[in-house]
Amino acid sequence: MLLSRPLEAPPTLAQRLDSPHAWLALYFAFNLGLTLFNKLVLQGFPFPWTLTAIQMLAGTIGTQVLLSRGVFTQARLTSRENVIMFAFSGLYTINIAVSNLSLHLVSVPFHQVVRAMTPLFTIAMTVTLFRQRYSRQTYLALVPVVAGVAFATYGDYSFTPWGFFLTLLGTFLAAVKGIVTNRVQVGRLKLHPLDLLVRMSPLAFIQCVFFGWASGELDRVSEYATTEMTQSKALALALNGAIAFGLNVVSFTANKRSGPLTMTVADESSLSLSRPERAQPDMPLAPPPNVKQVLTIVLAVLIFKVVLNPTNLVGISLTLAGGAWYAKVELQEKAARSAAAAEAALALAGDEKC
Repeated sequence: MLLSRPLEAPPTLAQRLDSPHAWLALYFAFNLGLTLFNKLVLQGFPFPWTLTAIQMLAGTIGTQVLLSRGVFTQARLTSRENVIMFAFSGLYTINIAVSNLSLHLVSVPFHQVVRAMTPLFTIAMTVTLFRQRYSRQTYLALVPVVAGVAFATYGDYSFTPWGFFLTLLGTFLAAVKGIVTNRVQVGRLKLHPLDLLVRMSPLAFIQCVFFGWASGELDRVSEYATTEMTQSKALALALNGAIAFGLNVVSFTANKRSGPLTMTVADESSLSLSRPERAQPDMPLAPPPNVKQVLTIVLAVLIFKVVLNPTNLVGISLTLAGGAWYAKVELQEKAARSAAAAEAALALAGDEKC
């Protein structure tokens, strides 16, 4: 006799969209769009601290609206955990502000090529601070990345020494932020992405306003507002803030749902410092390595009329190829570690039965 099995209802559209694949796709689109939009806005509104403050204000308003509508609930934190959140907000603020500052001083292709060095900074930190070891293949994959950056930055194509330093600093901070964000969300705190954002945004807004005032930027903004501000520019700033809020929501959610390794493949963000995970055969695939960098560079050349010489093109190609190789090596080693962990778990279960 055949046993009847209850039919499972097909997943709804909302369930399909609430998947690691969907969140990674959204992260990819928001990240690409905001990078180009920030560059456009900074050309007509050259105030990076104020732009970052607007983005943080949008995050504050957006998360408060979602909180009031019951979309998420806030966790109770101890005094020590609140201190950790305040320290993380400083990293969060500086990371975004430095990225905007550097983007104002360098070309978009240069910005993207140097940001591709994030894995190099991540490995340097983990080896120095955490005594973590990596395979020879991982180190070899970084050689074309470093060589590519050297070629790509040869000659002048819209960057200054100060811009170069800030871009390198932003790349380092991006690696730190990727590691810390994942540990805050999946470690002992286990904060909801929106809960993390609702705590970060107001603190970051206050910090940006302070730095803007300390640097004298707010005085220039006040003069700009009375002489050059138009309705279209104000709408562009509001839209920029809304997109930045969307990117933060998507970024935190994708980091929690997919893990920092998959985020690395999507955008060279970070490596995981947490304990080895169990085998995950259904681990979501990120967009092809370095696709975001390639699309950003191509669109930037078309939109901003950036001129690249043959040496720059060789450097960009080397960097992108090295990043793709690095991501492939990381995925292979991750799969090997997961398989070994699964075999160890099966062996342990077999020993317990005997």
